[in-house]
Amino acid sequence: MRSRLTATIMALALLSCTTTPQPTLYTKHVVFPEGATLNEKVDMISRLVPSEGQLRWQQLELSAFIHFGMNTFTGSEWGSGKDSPELFNPTELDCEQWVRTLKEGGFKLVILTAKHHDGFCLWPTATTDYSVKQSPWREGKGDVVRELRDACLKYDMKFGVYLSPWDRNAKSYGDSPAYNKLYIAQLTELLTHYGHIDEVWFDGACGEGENGRKQEYEWSAILRCVEEHQPNAVTAIMGDDIRWVGNEGGVGRETEWSATMIAPGSYVDKVAENRRLGLEEMSKDLGSRELLEEAKEAYWYPSEVDVSIRPGWFYHSEEDGKVRSIENLVEIYYRSVGSNSVLLLNIPPDKRGLIHEIDAARIKEFGTYIKQTFAKSYIANLNKTWRATAGESREFKIKKGATVNTLLLQEDIAEGQRVESFMVECFEGGEWRELCTGTTIGYKRLLRFDDCHAERLRITITQTRATANIKSVGLYYAEPIAK
Repeated sequence: MRSRLTATIMALALLSCTTTPQPTLYTKHVVFPEGATLNEKVDMISRLVPSEGQLRWQQLELSAFIHFGMNTFTGSEWGSGKDSPELFNPTELDCEQWVRTLKEGGFKLVILTAKHHDGFCLWPTATTDYSVKQSPWREGKGDVVRELRDACLKYDMKFGVYLSPWDRNAKSYGDSPAYNKLYIAQLTELLTHYGHIDEVWFDGACGEGENGRKQEYEWSAILRCVEEHQPNAVTAIMGDDIRWVGNEGGVGRETEWSATMIAPGSYVDKVAENRRLGLEEMSKDLGSRELLEEAKEAYWYPSEVDVSIRPGWFYHSEEDGKVRSIENLVEIYYRSVGSNSVLLLNIPPDKRGLIHEIDAARIKEFGTYIKQTFAKSYIANLNKTWRATAGESREFKIKKGATVNTLLLQEDIAEGQRVESFMVECFEGGEWRELCTGTTIGYKRLLRFDDCHAERLRITITQTRATANIKSVGLYYAEPIAK
């Protein structure tokens, strides 16, 4: 018995000595050692990965923004904060109609403007009288936040809130300590009264208060409030989980890195470093090797593309004929979701409190088109992750007689974003010809090309940061959109 036990211990010891150690992954942030070479930095940033929350968020792909409030009834985009609460009076408000409409379009999360810049609150807050409790809607006993939250629970839709930091009604705005206290109190109500929150959306909107002073937000305290009350929520834009793409036109970058050198705007101690690197949200380059060579640290800070289905962010009846076409929405989809970003599409309810029939029909049409396009791939997907080194190719047989024009590529971003460039070729008429090329892949990359009737497809990963982890390849046919 003793000899058998000794043999077992020796075998376990030998196994532990021969097991290959797993490389260290850096969740959300990595600091490069002083004097690190470019190759060392490339290796480290290849192992920068998203947090669990960031990964869940990226997999949503489609999120919806609901701009609804005082501006809906005044015709404004940025209200003054002086309009009477009695103006807010939707006659048929139905948050379930909102959520059903969004579900038909393929959306997975909805974010409500709980308070916009005018300061009017869509829940009966204890912090101000400028809210739904002073309106005639529901005899002053209504709560839009709760009604939408309940609808999301009923239809299995994820839920988020936007709380504008700028407040043109609050008298304390511009008295920074006093207003920050008020703002965090409002945020705390939203984070503690409505159950689980999936996303908290902050922008950096800022103006002068009635006292003539510019408000200085205490972002570290604001983000601590979210962490305390909703630790599983992701924070966007001025948060440190999700980055603004840099425009409101629905256009992502051709080369979109989630592993970036730009620090979140809420990290006030990193402003100087962003400036040293010449980085801002609208910068064309946020993650190249040239930047990496100069950088001291890097962040997993993925891109969100926000755009409205109408010219304005709030509903205006005169824009009923200006709702984006299905062709334009599909183009936006390819330039956002298909470019390693998440699409946040704004669909504003009207004065009735309903998503207008035109918008609802367009959203349904959009969802149907995307679902049908990607329902059937004409090549077999990977059986397991393709671990590709630079210069490595893989061929795929195309279903006989198929017409194709759209390629899908995905990396396993749980192991980092590593592809720097790739090339796609097809075998047609007895020879290989180039179909398209690309730079980054990330969570998802969609590429379109002219209709093709090839026999085989070849993908070459031309440049990588360490070994790339390709988890999905698909080949589809996107029907022409009737104009």
